[in-house]
Amino acid sequence: MKDETLVRQLADDYTQAPLSPAERAMLDYAVKLTRTPWAVDETDIAALRNVGWDDRAILDIAQITAYFNYVNRLAEGLGIVLEDYWQEDDILE
Repeated sequence: MKDETLVRQLADDYTQAPLSPAERAMLDYAVKLTRTPWAVDETDIAALRNVGWDDRAILDIAQITAYFNYVNRLAEGLGIVLEDYWQEDDILE
């Protein structure tokens, strides 16, 4: 069952959503990897480990973040228009 309030909070500003420390650290890392990948360093990895993520999970977080960034940049770079069922309003409903 989808928590509509949480989905809306995550879409609007995940930093204001009621998340566990591990979830918050994961999203903080994903945002940093997306916006300023050159600035990611060992302290970011340590922050993930400190809230319970193991090396395999950290690898998964990095790979999933990188994959979505790749796909989105490819789609934007080629001018691909998403199908109606991928529109943001549909995801949040």
